[in-house]
Amino acid sequence: MSSLNIKQTTPTSNIVSETMASSTLTGKIEADVEIKASPGQFHEMFTHKPHHVHHTCYDKIQGCDLLEGEWGKVGTIISWRYVHDGKAKVSKQLVEAIDPSKNLITFREIEGDQLKEYKSFVATLQASPKNKGSGSIVHWTVEYEKLHHGIAHPETLLQFLVDASKDIDAHLTQPN
Repeated sequence: MSSLNIKQTTPTSNIVSETMASSTLTGKIEADVEIKASPGQFHEMFTHKPHHVHHTCYDKIQGCDLLEGEWGKVGTIISWRYVHDGKAKVSKQLVEAIDPSKNLITFREIEGDQLKEYKSFVATLQASPKNKGSGSIVHWTVEYEKLHHGIAHPETLLQFLVDASKDIDAHLTQPN
């Protein structure tokens, strides 16, 4: 079995593909993004204020609507409107897990454009304090199952999440 490994390193992000075998339909890719905001600030944005994310990166995310439940609760269903690869897209997600002590949240795609290519698509983000100095490391994990072998691995979606994280960080750390 051949395996496709991707590693892209920039001063503020590191994308690593761990278990992305080209002969299988399932995969897991991960990225780390160094940010200046605290883990709690970043986690709060996705957990309790995702409807504010579009204010931080409108070129990528146009909006987030609460469809069922309440912000910050497992079982909540939200809808994102975003632009990926130059195309307007939608995503309906279930908040599958929240762990405030670990600044972790998991979203499972239940409807939308991603399910045109992926049988399942789950994104988890966790913000942790940096070992030295202030700021955080945001760790994104995307686990997926492609509908067929002709579908690409979602590296561009992972890069989209990395880029949005940088925009959110710039918003969170700007001087008042």
